[in-house]
Amino acid sequence: MISREWKIAAAFVTIFLAAYYLPLADPKVSGAIVDAFKLLQWYARNHTLACVVPALFIAGGIITFLSQDAVMRYLGPKSNRFWAYTVASVAGVVLAVCSCSVLPMFAGIYQLGAGLGPASAFLYSGPAINVLAIFLTARVLGFDIGLWRALGAVGFAFVVGLGMATLFRKEEQVKVEAATQMPDPPPARRPGWQNGLLLASMIGFLVFSDWFNPGDAIVKRVDGSELRGVVLQEMHDEVMIQVQESAANVRAGDRLTLPKAEIAAIVEARSWVMDVYHLRWWLAGACGLAVALMSWRWVERDEFKLWMHNTWDFAKLLIPLLFGGVFVVGFISALLPDKQIAALVGDNSLSANFVASLVGALFYFATLTEVPITQALMEHGMTRGPALALLLAGPALSLPNLLVLVRVMGVKKTIAFSSIIVVVATLVGMIYGATQATAPVVAQSGVLP
Repeated sequence: MISREWKIAAAFVTIFLAAYYLPLADPKVSGAIVDAFKLLQWYARNHTLACVVPALFIAGGIITFLSQDAVMRYLGPKSNRFWAYTVASVAGVVLAVCSCSVLPMFAGIYQLGAGLGPASAFLYSGPAINVLAIFLTARVLGFDIGLWRALGAVGFAFVVGLGMATLFRKEEQVKVEAATQMPDPPPARRPGWQNGLLLASMIGFLVFSDWFNPGDAIVKRVDGSELRGVVLQEMHDEVMIQVQESAANVRAGDRLTLPKAEIAAIVEARSWVMDVYHLRWWLAGACGLAVALMSWRWVERDEFKLWMHNTWDFAKLLIPLLFGGVFVVGFISALLPDKQIAALVGDNSLSANFVASLVGALFYFATLTEVPITQALMEHGMTRGPALALLLAGPALSLPNLLVLVRVMGVKKTIAFSSIIVVVATLVGMIYGATQATAPVVAQSGVLP
């Protein structure tokens, strides 16, 4: 096994070589660096405080408040497989958060002794089995692809979990034997329902603080023109918009980065999702107040310190890798325009579906943004089979996630987890594509009901 010092040395060498040889005079490279910082700024503004930070506190709370016995009983290697994977999948439906929020919680239950299979099912289901994203997929890309995404995502949770449990069954058996030899845990400091309510309130804060904005809007410009599109990213001074309806010299599927000084107003599409979005901080605040009151009444001082200590340990482990991964993805994606990617996925071949799955596995998609991005690729020629493959692989995987998973469960398990998703997404995409017309289909534009 490579020692920590060798890993640090390798990171130093990589950064040095990049700084030494990077052709900054090339406009594409310098532009990609700027785009990478824009994506990082968007991630910091929209996902760090409302998404990653609450998830870190939940992960610390899982380690501090949940008993190992309870985790082993419901999600351990020897728990009932059907119920373990069902619980993991249902948790994903309830959470409906992005992959960077699920990562800390996955790390927490995995460190407490959850079986690799159920933990992997939870890791996939959290961002993938997202009811809002599935409805948006059906509305924008078509009912059939939305249905296949829903069925595929639920099936994936079981396939991924069972696949990981099978591949690493010997290690899982060692974990079970080690758990049976551990001494009995100390008596609980409080009833289980109090711990459950405390964690549920923290999860409620996360769900509402990170509530999704589908981004469907009409952008009114200062010059009087209007654009109907999806707001993909909002930076400090600019807004990135993907056009949904062709207008003047702009075609549907194009992405525009507009200075805020050129925008007179952004009129949002009305929906119940947006109604909750505008109330999200009130709802999150109520959950946060409940957490504060329960912590004050039920959590002892030394236990609170341990909670903060565990949260800080997760922060040191995850945040540098997430930020670094987002920056790298922003740099690479700027060098690979949609037309270039779409040219590789213009049919239903094995290679086209594999490329779509691989792109989904490496690129970072914030929750719901994978739908308009897929729509843009379909406008440029992507067929429906690869589109489904991207939608199945994309939400649960990304380069930032893979970097974190390497630290949490090791290189072999990370490669196995990502490979299962890529391979199965490729196969499902080919099967679905075979049922569709082979010619490229233009996606339909629309908004959530």
